[in-house]
Amino acid sequence: MAKRDTGQARRVADFLLAWHNAEENGGWDPVDLWNVDDAIAEDMLTVMRLVKESRRYPGDLGFEEEIKAVWRAWRGNRTEPPQPR
Repeated sequence: MAKRDTGQARRVADFLLAWHNAEENGGWDPVDLWNVDDAIAEDMLTVMRLVKESRRYPGDLGFEEEIKAVWRAWRGNRTEPPQPR
């Protein structure tokens, strides 16, 4: 979803990139859950539960390439993706 070029995709990208490194990528506004389709909001809540339970960053769960692709699509004006924090 975050690889698309829509307002909902931007909100999902902000959410995922905040998980990767909120300090460098900007925070995530939980009100964005109101601004996406219900199914997307439920998926975001599922990811939140995964974050809580796993206590790991996306790359630690095998999503390094995916998070880099999202970063390039939405924050690519910077030179390198930040490291997770």
